[in-house]
Amino acid sequence: MKEMDIELRVERPEDYRETENLVREAFWNHYSPGCNEHYLLHIMRDCQEFVPELNIVAVHQGKIVGNVVYMKSRIEGDDGKTYEVLSLGPIAVLPEFQSAGIGGRMLDYTKKIARDMGFRAVLLCGDPDYYSRHGFIPAEKLGIRTADNKYAAALQVCELHEGALSGTGGRYYENSIYEVDETAVKEFDKYFPVKAIVTGTPSQQRFQILSGMFRDVD
Repeated sequence: MKEMDIELRVERPEDYRETENLVREAFWNHYSPGCNEHYLLHIMRDCQEFVPELNIVAVHQGKIVGNVVYMKSRIEGDDGKTYEVLSLGPIAVLPEFQSAGIGGRMLDYTKKIARDMGFRAVLLCGDPDYYSRHGFIPAEKLGIRTADNKYAAALQVCELHEGALSGTGGRYYENSIYEVDETAVKEFDKYFPVKAIVTGTPSQQRFQILSGMFRDVD
């Protein structure tokens, strides 16, 4: 497939509703019936740990077709130290523009900015089949566990420079903003066009399997 002409730039206030609609379209019925990621993006922008320099949109012929955002988070290391890292997501591409490499381009672009800003690593909970193609490895390989001290198959990490997390195994704590209020989501969603809610899709089933794959620390 020929590479698309894409401009990557920081999101602007006048983009907000278009970007939120894009995120809604990308996630609708994907991981769960309906979605909450558009509301999450809406409230993230006002959070102190939000990184506006990494709030990037992909624009094609004047239309926003992709978006990625990051939050500051931390690893409480086994050595007693706290390490600031980044949480990735949501990352979204309009369905009709998916599989064209836009997500990968946004990842590469923002990882370079994050590295230049001095961040040491990016973490996320996502599908290893996708993120392993973009420099992420299972967090377990670096001894990084969830906040409740378990190894999670979906927890992935990308060091932004070699050895950035060497010897820093510990518990990963993402920002509490990711625990969204579903009642608030439903109220926010009323401002968007009505969409059918579907359950039991293959992607939802895949997510349920991955999200349930935890292993106790030996």
